[in-house]
Amino acid sequence: MVTIGVAVAIPEPWGSELQDYRTAIGDTTATQIPTHITLVPPTEVDAEAVPDVEQHLAQAAAVVDPFVVRLRGTGTFRPVSPVVFVAVAEGIAGCEQLAGAVRRGPLDIELSFPYHPHVTVAHELDDPVLDEVFEDLARFECRFDVDAFHLYVHDHHHGWQPTREFPLAESPHGQE
Repeated sequence: MVTIGVAVAIPEPWGSELQDYRTAIGDTTATQIPTHITLVPPTEVDAEAVPDVEQHLAQAAAVVDPFVVRLRGTGTFRPVSPVVFVAVAEGIAGCEQLAGAVRRGPLDIELSFPYHPHVTVAHELDDPVLDEVFEDLARFECRFDVDAFHLYVHDHHHGWQPTREFPLAESPHGQE
């Protein structure tokens, strides 16, 4: 069995900026988790099924057009879960469409919570630290094009490693 995840990577310079911030506030998991928007949360699959998963992901990517994401401000899942995140302010529908396309077939999993695209910036830290992160990143903003997503495999020594990129369909209107 291998543990996989599917996500949209946050491009540079914002990916490193948010990951470095997460590390600086004491989130020890940050160095092993590239900054991302989750499409499929950590899921165990049989190692022999990975080629089928990859084929499914390529097919899903082929039917979703590129879209724009704007990250702006912060949110939290507290008190349900000790998480502070940067909010997806634009591109929610694109993320939902993409997540829906990939969470079928071999990745048809039941989620513990309704899908809510976001970028985790603090997880399982003390409340005062979560409050600080919520305030520190309240004015964070960036905008980028989503034209691909990645399959990640968890390695016990190196954390989440992107193993394959899946380019999204070309827009029929020639838009970027």
